[in-house]
Amino acid sequence: MKPKLALYLCALLLAGSLGLATGCSRAPNDAQVAGNVQSKIYADPNVQSRQITVQSANGVVTLTGYANSDAERATAAGDAAQVDGVKTVVNNLEVSAPAQAAAPAPQPTVEPTAQQEEPPAPAPERRRAPRRVRHAQAAPSQTESANTMAMNTPPAPAESVQPATPPPPPPPKPVVVPAGTNMAIRLIDSIDSERNQTGQSFRATLDSPLVDENGNVVVPAGYDVTGRLDEVKSAGRFAGQSDVVMSLTQLSVNGRAYNLQTNQYSRKGSSRGKATAAKVGGGAAVGAILGGLLGGGKGAAIGATVGAGAGTGVSGATKGQQIVLPSETVLNFQLQSPLSVIPTSKGPNSGRQTLN
Repeated sequence: MKPKLALYLCALLLAGSLGLATGCSRAPNDAQVAGNVQSKIYADPNVQSRQITVQSANGVVTLTGYANSDAERATAAGDAAQVDGVKTVVNNLEVSAPAQAAAPAPQPTVEPTAQQEEPPAPAPERRRAPRRVRHAQAAPSQTESANTMAMNTPPAPAESVQPATPPPPPPPKPVVVPAGTNMAIRLIDSIDSERNQTGQSFRATLDSPLVDENGNVVVPAGYDVTGRLDEVKSAGRFAGQSDVVMSLTQLSVNGRAYNLQTNQYSRKGSSRGKATAAKVGGGAAVGAILGGLLGGGKGAAIGATVGAGAGTGVSGATKGQQIVLPSETVLNFQLQSPLSVIPTSKGPNSGRQTLN
């Protein structure tokens, strides 16, 4: 093989290797990072909790939920830090403490009554009196007096025993709604591509309940949902296409706010670019014909200019199709990461009185 040909083949192989390495080193997106961290934590045998939620944003991973101990909490954070694409780990895991046993109720102290008192020691036996006083009545002894007083004294009332206060019920544990769960929402705020702007938030309500992996209802329908307009484009007068891209950011249940990571909902309007060009060209042609009839060649040039301007004004008055999503519109989203939420069986309006 010639030296030049061998050198050329080596350069091709080196360029291919560099391209393959560049393609493989592409950084994962936030959803992939969150999924990889979740799999890493759940694969660790030292982490027994399945109530850990992972959220990722530009390499910053946030852990929320509950761990069984401080060691398990630290292990979960260490596992998250080992995943590719993770720059910082924010550990917001809480350690769930076992319910404390109720202290035994104190036993009441009952004071002894007069009947339970020990009798005094018997008096020493006296010698018999001489015969000359045998008919006299003997005085009552101290024992008889004490017994008589005890019989006439009412017993002291026993202290009332207070029942022990039962311990409070343990706090409910969160339930995980798995990734991939569909979320149907109903808009409260209307969305218009001509009026709204990128970055604005919108309000909605949960249109269908959220369920766990076993199909049990975790959050009933009706609770508040907040979303964000990730991109809004309005159709221009001469060209352009309207575009609305949005996602869900937060779910509010019983005073608790839960962060959401969902896919993006996108809708595009039709463009008026071709219609604009046709109307401008048609206006110029009509103006040229009228100018030619009025003033020859020079009049044709002036007529073409005037006609083009007239065509432009007609087209400029008509914009492209705008996107309008009125209130009560139902939209469908999908969870991109698991959602750890305190379950509830009551809807948001269950405690409110209805007007007849």
